[in-house]
Amino acid sequence: MATYPLEAPLPHGLPVVLDTNVVLSLWMFEDPALVRLRTAVENGSLQPFTREDCLIELSRVLAYSQFKQPHERQLEIAASYRARCTLIDVIEHPVCELPNCLDRDDQKFLEVARDSGALALLSRDKLVLKLARRPVIASRFAIITPERFQVLLPGPHEGQQKLT
Repeated sequence: MATYPLEAPLPHGLPVVLDTNVVLSLWMFEDPALVRLRTAVENGSLQPFTREDCLIELSRVLAYSQFKQPHERQLEIAASYRARCTLIDVIEHPVCELPNCLDRDDQKFLEVARDSGALALLSRDKLVLKLARRPVIASRFAIITPERFQVLLPGPHEGQQKLT
């Protein structure tokens, strides 16, 4: 089965899930290659969904010593991201079972995408990206790198594009 199709132009307010590394790329590292993606989240063109356990992971990762982020900056990034998200609860009886991620820490992002009705989960994790072709996922949402997703955003290279 092919992956979930996303077509440009993406509708305003498209529901998405960003994994922790994508959030870090956008707000901690401020990756200039992803400025259109960050802008789309900040201006409401994209509506990120998350859960409390995902936000706890973000706060934990922001505090890693190798990132050398002052505590105030950690709090600022976490609060700024949280303010842009729609928070959902863990669903006790989901509509379907998902394949298991080899890294259990990534399972929650798949669950948020499924349970929120998000149309895309943005990740750079190769193990997560491999799951995109699984029928139970491909029929519900895309798993895509932020770089590939950003191509579908309105901007200087607009056009009817389709990623499958």
